[in-house]
Amino acid sequence: MVVPVFNEQEVLPLFAARLRPVLDRLGMSYEVLTVDDGSRDATAAVLEAMRGSWPQLRVVRLRRNSGHQNALTAGLHRSRGQYVVSIDVDLQDPPEVIAEMLRLAEAENLDVVHGVRSDRSSDSAFKRGTAGLYYRLIRRVVGAAVPPNAGDFRLLSRTAVNGLVDLPEHLPVYRLLVPWLGLPSGEVAYVREKRAAGRSKYPLAKMIRLALDSVTGFSAAPLRVATWLGCAGIALCAVLALGGTAAYVRGDVVPGWTSIVLAVVFLGALQLLCLGLLGEYVARIFTTLQGRPAYVVASDSGSAAAPVREYATSGR
Repeated sequence: MVVPVFNEQEVLPLFAARLRPVLDRLGMSYEVLTVDDGSRDATAAVLEAMRGSWPQLRVVRLRRNSGHQNALTAGLHRSRGQYVVSIDVDLQDPPEVIAEMLRLAEAENLDVVHGVRSDRSSDSAFKRGTAGLYYRLIRRVVGAAVPPNAGDFRLLSRTAVNGLVDLPEHLPVYRLLVPWLGLPSGEVAYVREKRAAGRSKYPLAKMIRLALDSVTGFSAAPLRVATWLGCAGIALCAVLALGGTAAYVRGDVVPGWTSIVLAVVFLGALQLLCLGLLGEYVARIFTTLQGRPAYVVASDSGSAAAPVREYATSGR
């Protein structure tokens, strides 16, 4: 199990109380690798207290908040199981589904089993609407291989995990990277529950950032949009020029600054939009060339020989 955690002191005991019986009933060895993503509350203390009574619990602490996807990367890179299940700690994704995922993977020899939300009525109308828009956009831009309403609750085989670790991704979006691998996959539907405690760690700003990373990381479509907008702007200017010439020939020239101002504003906005889209790709190139680590490991309770400080770059 790989479980990213950030400021979740309230929900951790509830999460453990539901997850542990599920894993104990599987009848196989397991490890719960929690990645503390630079929490500023009592999350670290709660995890250490839980380790005393739960020997399968492993705690990896990051020195600073690196983001959900990078915390997930840290967990995948340090995981050791034949199968790896990633799940959030908020209990919106029910741990009871894990057994069904494992059965499906073994019965059909699958490398990936996606948890697909069949019912999101527990989410707000705004969250459901924005999520639906996100998946429609991604499936349109990236391809139909992306399962709709599948987040980061999934089962991966060791083959799939190794494939992800080998990818040179600096800004990973696993809900798109995993389907990109093209491995045999299946789906398990479940009803999304309400958050058990605490507050959501994915506000609107992070949702927008995820959508932007998803599009710019997996498609050049925005660059093509900029090109087509530029072509449309040129065509519009040509039409206006022809209309102005015809008006001049007829002697029907009415001085008007409104049309001029609108044209200048329109073209200026078009240029800024195109520059912004280009800037997103330049920013990704800049981040990659910097080569800075995506996360910094402070400690790992799973290995006595683990260094006190470890740097790791996503996908390497």
